Amino acid sequence: MTTYERRQLLLGLLRKQPGQRVPELATVLKISEGTVRNDLNALEADGLLMRVHGGAVLSEQTKSFNADFNIRHQEHGAEKDIIAEKAAALVSDGDSLLLDASSTVFYLALQLKDRQRLRVVTNGIDVARLLAQNSTNTVILIGGVMNPDGSSVTGLLSEQIIAELHIQKAFVSCSGFSVERGMTEVHFEEAQLKRKAIESVKQVFALVDSSKMGHEDLTPFARPLQITHLFTDSGITDEWQARLQWGNIPFTVCG
Repeated sequence: MTTYERRQLLLGLLRKQPGQRVPELATVLKISEGTVRNDLNALEADGLLMRVHGGAVLSEQTKSFNADFNIRHQEHGAEKDIIAEKAAALVSDGDSLLLDASSTVFYLALQLKDRQRLRVVTNGIDVARLLAQNSTNTVILIGGVMNPDGSSVTGLLSEQIIAELHIQKAFVSCSGFSVERGMTEVHFEEAQLKRKAIESVKQVFALVDSSKMGHEDLTPFARPLQITHLFTDSGITDEWQARLQWGNIPFTVCG
């Protein structure tokens, strides 16, 4: 676990249960109390929390900042992790990748932290920050308008940048999936950006946990025929496996 990952988990614990003390945090994270204190001091220096006797409390800004992303990150975490592990096997050193700002793709980024010389284009701020820690990588955070939850950037500027790039592989998730409409997204701007991205890549890999099967949201962005391969988890039903086969969508059940 990197320092960044550990500190994000630390912030998540304080969001979930305010008022935890250093010994409690050390026990949950399985690290020393000294490491917890160092992390809390660093996060306080960044303005993300305030130290109090024996522990820390989040700053008012941090309580709301990126809260939606952290909630999504924790939902179906085990399924997303196993999907990410399988998908990561498709990434080799030196690959050019497009990664979206989804929580599932963030799990993929965690799996890629030891890859070398990746060229990564993303609108996900947490994904960019994580992969940029490896100095051999080139990470392009595409520009545009910051979304309210602070986890991603969208807009016409982002779309223009993506249209000029030639990328080998895109890894994207969604808020809903059906065989008829493909991948759908609840946020129009995110869907529009992903649609533009898919036009600029050679291969599109869909990371879709089983809870999203059969749920359709507002805007489609990837038709079934555009999906090179779909990764899902073992919670998928036999009926849905048959539907994917009927739709000629190559897929892997992970775990």
